[in-house]
Amino acid sequence: MPRFAFLVEYDGGPFAGWQRQANARSVQGAIEAALARLEPGDHLLAAAGRTDTGVHGTGQVAHVDLTRDWDPFRLLEALNAHLRPDPVAIRAVRRVADDFHARFSATERRYLYRIQNRRAPPVLERGRVWNIKTRLDVAAMAEGAAHLVGHHDFTTFRSTYCQANSPLKTLDEISFSTWAEEIHIRFRARSFLHNQVRSIMGSLVQVGLGTWAPEAIARARDARDRAACGPVAPPQGLCLTGVGYPDDPFADFG
Repeated sequence: MPRFAFLVEYDGGPFAGWQRQANARSVQGAIEAALARLEPGDHLLAAAGRTDTGVHGTGQVAHVDLTRDWDPFRLLEALNAHLRPDPVAIRAVRRVADDFHARFSATERRYLYRIQNRRAPPVLERGRVWNIKTRLDVAAMAEGAAHLVGHHDFTTFRSTYCQANSPLKTLDEISFSTWAEEIHIRFRARSFLHNQVRSIMGSLVQVGLGTWAPEAIARARDARDRAACGPVAPPQGLCLTGVGYPDDPFADFG
């Protein structure tokens, strides 16, 4: 059976996360339903990451095995036609080797968290940013974030429902950029724990507000205690922007 990889973009707002659920809308469920209209039957879509309720994606990668050896462009066009009006789009389709796996072949995931730092509520960006009215100290946030880059025990910064075998992870990057009224924080790692990015963001905002000193992030990290985490940031500011592979099927995609 030919295997195809999809580069997927979606607005997570209307969905109860990526993963298929029996009694709620999911991104996976929407794509699998579209596939069933092209090839009747059940389809099991595997993804690089299972984003939570309300979290967006511009660079999610998923794969599926199909019966027909589709022309990738025709498959892309047909899927997008059947996905309407759901806020999900297949940006690119690639025929991949049988041993390619969207999750297990991945060598890194990249996330972006967006904060709109202004008094006025978001209008055009509503549902895609965390609006914080108080001016944040971005330099202090970056100083605090430096304590989390590298290999650490992230027990403090993972959900109590996290099913990962170990809280040990290596964060390769947390970087900040600002312009106008927005703050963008980028995260890069081979893999992440459940709620890790949102937990870190909530704590870093405490630093930005002046409630915590930057070194409080290190103390929270070393506590290895969920109770030491700041309030978890809301999902709408978070977006899965990319996935890396040794032989990236979308390396030629802009």
